[in-house]
Amino acid sequence: MSLLANIVPKVGGAAFQEKGRTVPEKPLPDGILIDLDDTIISYSAFGEPCWESACSLKHPRLAEILPGHLYKIVRETRNWFWSDPERHRINRQNMRLSQRRVVNHALERLGIDDWELATTIADRFIEERKQTILPFPGAIETLAALQDLRIPMVLITNGASVPQREKISKFALQQYFTAIFIEGECGYGKPDKRIYLDGLDALNTQAENTWMVGDNLDWEIRVPKELGIYSIWCDALDEGLPEGSDVIPDRIITSLIQLLPT
Repeated sequence: MSLLANIVPKVGGAAFQEKGRTVPEKPLPDGILIDLDDTIISYSAFGEPCWESACSLKHPRLAEILPGHLYKIVRETRNWFWSDPERHRINRQNMRLSQRRVVNHALERLGIDDWELATTIADRFIEERKQTILPFPGAIETLAALQDLRIPMVLITNGASVPQREKISKFALQQYFTAIFIEGECGYGKPDKRIYLDGLDALNTQAENTWMVGDNLDWEIRVPKELGIYSIWCDALDEGLPEGSDVIPDRIITSLIQLLPT
């Protein structure tokens, strides 16, 4: 039995249900642009438990602060810190330093000025989360099946070179891609239109015959659609579109497996 036959779920017929609507199956494209974090690998799913664990650190300066309260302040500070697109763009190039800054801001809100303590908490979070980062079930098998079907793929991922290359190498993902574009190596990333155009050039495909697949509505749906790329939102947590979203994907999936023909 082929690899494809082993992993493709039985969704049935020429159309199937996605989030309450019937979506006709679309012929496979000439090429696919695909995101890394929270699309191929599960990056964020265990973030909150890891932060809760890191905030439970026993330390004399935290003796009067309940761990749950510290976690609450850290979460609020994170949401503020990453909410600004430009601050997000700059700081995601050094996530370790950025997480330390977030915790330091949170501690300052609690009247604690201690960079060393902030560093300890942030680094504990980073190391714990590293252990939780794994490919989604069926994701690598899907990449292999698409490769067997001779569909060229390009990986486009934001972030710094070293941590993204570490993840790519850890799961041996480079073998599936015609090219890999990392924001920290290119000097620009999503949602800059240049990165998608670079991907199209690497695939040697036209926008209308290309798919973009990813979990971020602004980065992988809004701008690619403006360029004429068929854009597929990977809703791995099956949460559905945010209420009032002005970004409407061409298609919604909950697993990369759903990209494959039935």
